[in-house]
Amino acid sequence: MAISLWVDGEAVDLDDDGASLLEALRDRLGRRSAKDGCSPQGQCGCCTVLIDGVARVACVTPVRRVAGRRVTTLDGLDPAVRLRWAETFAEHGASQCGFCTPGIIMRLAALAAVGPLTPDQVRASLVAHLCRCTGWQTIVDAAVAAVAAGGPAAGPAAAPAVGRTPERDWAAATRRATIEGGAPQRVGPDVALGEGGFADDTAPRDALVAVPRADGGWAVAETLAAARAEAGKVQGRRTTARLTWPLEVPPGDWDVVLRTTWVEPAYLEPDASWCRPGGEPATPLANGGAFGGKVASPAADAARRLADLHGRPVRVVLAREDVVRQGSKRPPIAAGVRADGTGVIRVVRTAGIARVINSVAPGLRVEEIDVAGPPTSVAIRAAGWAEAAILLVASPWAAAPVAPASAGRVSVTIVSPWGSRASATVAPSGAIHLSVEAGAVLDATVLRSYCIGAAHQALGWVTSEGLALGADGVPEDLTIRSFGVLRARDMPDVTVELIDGSGPPVNGSDAVLAAVAAAVWIARGLPPTWPTTRSD
Repeated sequence: MAISLWVDGEAVDLDDDGASLLEALRDRLGRRSAKDGCSPQGQCGCCTVLIDGVARVACVTPVRRVAGRRVTTLDGLDPAVRLRWAETFAEHGASQCGFCTPGIIMRLAALAAVGPLTPDQVRASLVAHLCRCTGWQTIVDAAVAAVAAGGPAAGPAAAPAVGRTPERDWAAATRRATIEGGAPQRVGPDVALGEGGFADDTAPRDALVAVPRADGGWAVAETLAAARAEAGKVQGRRTTARLTWPLEVPPGDWDVVLRTTWVEPAYLEPDASWCRPGGEPATPLANGGAFGGKVASPAADAARRLADLHGRPVRVVLAREDVVRQGSKRPPIAAGVRADGTGVIRVVRTAGIARVINSVAPGLRVEEIDVAGPPTSVAIRAAGWAEAAILLVASPWAAAPVAPASAGRVSVTIVSPWGSRASATVAPSGAIHLSVEAGAVLDATVLRSYCIGAAHQALGWVTSEGLALGADGVPEDLTIRSFGVLRARDMPDVTVELIDGSGPPVNGSDAVLAAVAAAVWIARGLPPTWPTTRSD
């Protein structure tokens, strides 16, 4: 049975085979601006489209439900409107990898049709979305600016001025983004439209689709829906299990102690790759480093092997549940440290972790412990050295600990192993001020965006983020909302002062991650377990 509907103003007929609207848009109609970040959880907002002018997530919408209705993707917005959103996001650094922003723009464009927006309205509208890169503030700034003074609405009636993006050195911006992201990354207005070249967007339309089986193999079929059915994919869930802390603090007379738990990198683009027989697979790191979480991704090798096996292009796609179970995590720690910089730090056994820790804290003895759990990696953003630096800068505060943030301001400075310097000040209101020196700035918009994003990650790491594991060490929290990532309405104001250094550019946002985490922890009175709001 065929289903008729309108997509971006074009009448189309689709077979009613049980597919979601997202799969139909991406794989059958080639509208790949709608992204699959959690399908079919309906929790990340990356697949947001307009259905009869109302913003809806496409991954949990069956095609049959939109029969006879009008569906608008980002590709179907008026070109002038689409360009203005792209330029405004680029102007404000509101997009880094660009995976989540097409869905965000669609929701904001629908909201903008009503009239000007306040920051609070934007934050409230973003409750249906997640962004791991930007820390939200630049998105809020861009949205308010975009609709100010008759800016872009959701349809062709608003004809905003275009071509207003200030002249920027995009090569310099790209270089700074690559330094901060740890992998090649392009910067420009088109990136905000989701056109960064993600592997799953560039796969041939006739490629077979492969998804992981529970037994460790791969289910291969003609369509994503068929492959998932063959694999017996079970919808992810948010468990009722409580967080656990896998390591005990070593015995000793310590000035400060800290235990961390498992956290999910929570990058929005799930691992994906594709390959032709005898060819080179597309990289899962197509436009950004996923904060180190994809360094050991199995997707590329699987795509190469399966393409050679089947004699056809093969597209490998991990679901959100696969990413959580298989993806590398930050190694948890349990440490005791004295104010003189000596102490013991226990850490889940991870290749290279002792060297990384001792690069900033030579006075700490590292004890690696075997623990049942997901894979860990030193490639995760500032893993190991950030924890060590935080412990060192926090231990002198333990003699006269700061009461909860109402008592006053807390300021700390941390220098990264490569020489960048970040100072973070947390005000009684919770607002955060950053001063960052990372060599030549290259592009202030990109560096500021990364620093705000790092502050967002640090705040969540200390206060809210955690991943529940079963007794067998397998993650049980499988929905993207269960990781504890802070939403837009939970993020305090962040101001950034950039110091243009005379030396070569180096990564600055990882130092920000450590400095903000330390300052927030101290401001909260140095509670011995993270996340502080989920420690009971």
